[in-house]
Amino acid sequence: MNIKKYSLSIFLWVIFETVAVTLWLTMDNIFYLFNFSYIGSCIAIGTALYSNKIKYARHMVQLAVGLYMLLYLGILNRENMQIEGFWYYLFLGVFEAAVIHYAVAKIFGPLFFGRGWCGYACWTVMVLDLLPYKMPAQPRKKIGYIRYIIFTASLLFIGALFVFNIPNMERIMFWSFIVGNVFYYIVGITLAYAFKDNRAFCKYICPITVFLKPMSYFSLLRIKNDTDKCISCGKCNKVCPMNVDVPNNSRSKENGTECILCLSCIENCPVKSLHL
Repeated sequence: MNIKKYSLSIFLWVIFETVAVTLWLTMDNIFYLFNFSYIGSCIAIGTALYSNKIKYARHMVQLAVGLYMLLYLGILNRENMQIEGFWYYLFLGVFEAAVIHYAVAKIFGPLFFGRGWCGYACWTVMVLDLLPYKMPAQPRKKIGYIRYIIFTASLLFIGALFVFNIPNMERIMFWSFIVGNVFYYIVGITLAYAFKDNRAFCKYICPITVFLKPMSYFSLLRIKNDTDKCISCGKCNKVCPMNVDVPNNSRSKENGTECILCLSCIENCPVKSLHL
C-alpha cells in the first residue's frame, strides 16, 4: 500500500481520533468517542476514496456527516447544532454538545484543516452542492458583511433569552434549530439560483465563517502551488467555487481564508502543479 497516497486521510483520522479519545476519557462519556470517531472515519474514508479518483467521494462524506448531525444530533437528540446552540450552551456554562462541536470543527480545528468543515461536513452545503452552479458565473460580490449581521443577531437572540429569563428555553432552542435550518436552505437555494453560484450562501450569509476565517489563515493543511511547474493558465481560479486566488502561495492572497479544500483546483490543474 502506498502510505504517502493516503497521508491526508491518516492525518485527519489521527486528529479526530485523538479528540475522540481525549474527550471520552476527560468527560467520562463514551458518546464523544463514537461521535468524533465516526466523523473522523467518514472524512478519512472519503479523502481516501478521492485519492483513488472515486467520483462524488466528497459528496458521500457530506451526506454521511451532514445527515448524522442534522437528523441524529439535531432532530432526534434535540441538540441545536447551529450557532445559536453554541451561544446557548456557552451562556449556560456547559462545555458539551454544540460548544465542543464548535471548538473542534470551527474554532480550533481550522488551525489544522482550515475550512474543511465547509467542504466535507456542513449539512447546509450538503444540499447546496447538489445544485447546478458548481463554478461561480460572476465575480464575487461585496456583500460579505451580511454574515457579521447574522452572527451578531444570533448572539443578541440568545442574550435576550437569558436577560429576560424566557421560559421553556430548551424548547425554543429546538425549534430555532428547525426554523433556522429551513431558513438557511431557502436562502441558500434562492441565492444559488439568483447568483448562479452554489456557494453564494457560504460567501455572504453563513455566520459560522466569522469563526472559521481567522484560524484558517494559519491552517497547516492548505493548497500549495509549485511555481516552477505552473503555466499560469488560470484554470484553477476558474473552477474554484470560493473565488480563491489559487496559484498565489501567500496566506494573504485574495479570499485565502475561503478555501474549503474541495480539491477541484488540484483535480483540474493540467500540469499538476498544485498539491496539499
